[in-house]
Amino acid sequence: MSVHILALVGSLRAGSHNRQLAEAAVKLAPEGAEVEVFEGLAEIPFYNEDIDVEGDVPAAAARLREAAARTDAFLLFSPEYNGTIPAVLKNAIDWLSRPYGASGFSGKPTVVVGTAYGQFGGVWAQDEARKAVGIAGGTVLEDIKLSVPGSVVRFAETHPVDDAEVAAQLTEVIDRIFGHVSAPSAV
Repeated sequence: MSVHILALVGSLRAGSHNRQLAEAAVKLAPEGAEVEVFEGLAEIPFYNEDIDVEGDVPAAAARLREAAARTDAFLLFSPEYNGTIPAVLKNAIDWLSRPYGASGFSGKPTVVVGTAYGQFGGVWAQDEARKAVGIAGGTVLEDIKLSVPGSVVRFAETHPVDDAEVAAQLTEVIDRIFGHVSAPSAV
């Protein structure tokens, strides 16, 4: 069975450590699993029910919904902005939560991980993202977590894929998502 995992990165910055963590996930995916980093969150307008009209949804939001429809699971990468979830990630969750009753997250395992400069690695933002996805209809795998503290120092000269400890932890996260999707009764 092939498992497709859609990654959403809550930072738009070119040198984002969360983006690098997502790139590492792509490289570390086990055989039979594919992690795809969604490109284009910056182009999605803020959610507004007035522009969420069937047949006339903004193109960037429609692409996100189409990608979500094709995926088996989600892996969200969240930095922490002022103690909470970045607007770009919350906006993606809002678009995927609609139309009401037909959430793009519905029935799909979702894991939230990330890295941040602070000593806790962005856990507040990640907790907020889990809460939002759960309300949006996702199946949040609460027991699968990875928060990497001190990102600015830790990844100053090392890409996350080259950090043995982080690579091992991220590999375990992906393996557990893969196991949940490919054999949900065994997890």
